[in-house]
Amino acid sequence: MKISIELSLYPLAEEQYKTEIWAFIKRLRGVEGLQVITNGMSTQVFGDYDLAVNHVMAEIKHVHTTTGAAVFVCKFINGDRSQVEAES
Repeated sequence: MKISIELSLYPLAEEQYKTEIWAFIKRLRGVEGLQVITNGMSTQVFGDYDLAVNHVMAEIKHVHTTTGAAVFVCKFINGDRSQVEAES
């Protein structure tokens, strides 16, 4: 089964917040089998359900254990939503 995950990371009170966000994204991009797309508002992760969920949750835990505080806003949608549907 495939999954699509949309994430936004907000490190709180971090002077180097952009560094934390990009490190998070780069770690996810390093996982073979995941497609990771970023834009100015969020990061989308597409791939096998177990692979994607396990790695995203591990990275969320990593951020929570290495930063003072961080907020994640997440959406989990079953299926591969990486392709935009054509307007009908």
